[in-house]
This record gives sequence, C-alpha cells and structure tokens, in this order.
Amino acid sequence: MKHDHDHDCGCGITHEHVDLARRRVLAGAAAGVAALTGGAATAATDEARAYYADPETPGLPQIDMEIDPGRTALVVTDPQIDFLSEDGVTWGVVGESVTEQGTVDNIERLFAAAKAAGMPVFISPHYYYPHDHKWQFEGTLEKTMHSIGMFDRLGPLNLDNFEGSGADWMPQYKTYIEDGETIVCSPHKIYGPAQNDLNLQLRKRGIDKVILAGMSANLCTQAHLYELLELGYEVAVVRDATAGAKVPEGDGYLAAIINFRMVANGVWWTDDAVKRIAAAG
Repeated sequence: MKHDHDHDCGCGITHEHVDLARRRVLAGAAAGVAALTGGAATAATDEARAYYADPETPGLPQIDMEIDPGRTALVVTDPQIDFLSEDGVTWGVVGESVTEQGTVDNIERLFAAAKAAGMPVFISPHYYYPHDHKWQFEGTLEKTMHSIGMFDRLGPLNLDNFEGSGADWMPQYKTYIEDGETIVCSPHKIYGPAQNDLNLQLRKRGIDKVILAGMSANLCTQAHLYELLELGYEVAVVRDATAGAKVPEGDGYLAAIINFRMVANGVWWTDDAVKRIAAAG
C-alpha cells in the first residue's frame, strides 16, 4: 500500500524509516498462541514499572471493577501494524514505549485469556480511505496520520494490498481476531468511538463492563475510555497493554497513565487482568 511522504510532516518519523516499512514484508501467519501465564511473553521492564509506578500515597480514592461474566468484554483499539510493529510508520515515535511496556505480547495475552474464558472480544479498528484524505480541516495528529499514509486502505469495500499493510492486524493476533467469534467494529476515524458502531455492538450483547487495551494510550485508547464512561460503561484499562508516543511535546504514555488513574474504574497490569479473566471464566 502506497504511503505519501513527499514532504516532512514534522512528526519525527523519518523518510528512511518509512522506506524500510515499505520494503519489508511481514512473513508468516499468526505466531503461536501465548500461554496464559505469559511465561515467554515480554513484560514491562523493571525500569518502566518504576518510572511509571503509581504514587505510594494516592491523593484520590482507590476504586476497582469486578468482572461479571456475560456483562464484561475485552475491547482492543487499533491492534494494527502501523502502531505495533517495527515495520509500522509510527515506530519511530511509539517503539520505545511499546518495547518498555511489552505491549505487543501483553495484548496477545489478553486475547488468549479472553478466548479461553469465553469472554466476548471487540476490536475498534482505525482505517482511512481515499475520501478521508479530502477533509478540508485536520487536527495536528490527523494531519500527521494522513501525511504518512497511516492505516490507509484503498476503499471500504476493497481489500487489495491490505494483507501485511500498516492497516492490517499484527500477525500474531490474527488467530484470535479472525476466529469467527471476535466482533470487528466499523472503523473509528479520529480517536474515539463516536463515529463507529462499538457502543451498538456492546449494547446488543448485553455488555456494560469493558476491559480496555490497545493503541495508543493518550489518543484512541483514552478517547475510547472517555466515550465509554460517558455512555455509562464501567471501564478498566490494562496499563501495560497500551503505549504512547514520545515526542518533543511530551510523553504520551505518561499523560495517559495520569488520566487513567483519575477517571477509569480500574487500572490493571496484564498479569492481574489475565488472572481476573481466568477466574471469572
């Protein structure tokens, strides 16, 4: 899939990186299913856990969310190559955070745990079609995403060149997403789910509690958190199953973690989330 980089978008993603992403072809189908214990998975590094640790004496009341079978689902935002692979167009700004948190493997562990427990799984993907590139105004990151061809597809009914493109799922997730049971929602277009059918799909399944993971922490994941809370859902965010960009403007992951602590109904580590999902199953 062709990405347009004829000018510098100012996002810190180099032309060399994009050229590399174009040349590389992701080989193979889905990777082996991760064990629920995550023994071989890449967890958040000790340094990252320490740096982003919760305050020893929180200033706000500590609450939590209980998993209720039949009412709780796993929702994953943007589990796609452009965000999570070194071949993706954003790796130059999100790669450090993804690596620190062990995000790729942690998302897979959540998929595996949810499937084993019979918990419904919903994907809220991000796609851009040619008509989306004709918008008359954009925000800062919208302009960046459009200029680097992020999540580009040839059209809503066209899957030509989709396989292995930046808009495609990470290969190791395909065994979970393409099992005939996972609900893949219509694409969101900016950050939150206001313009897709995630809320409808959740409500039609009787879901009112969400375990939220995916990319990226301070953008789509956070926007989904806020929208779902406004719609009356309980939401627990899995803190090391997301990541954020690190740019001169700041650390997106740190910004998100601060907000997660303030508004979510729970902020869990993947280890904890996997155990809770298994126990509820």
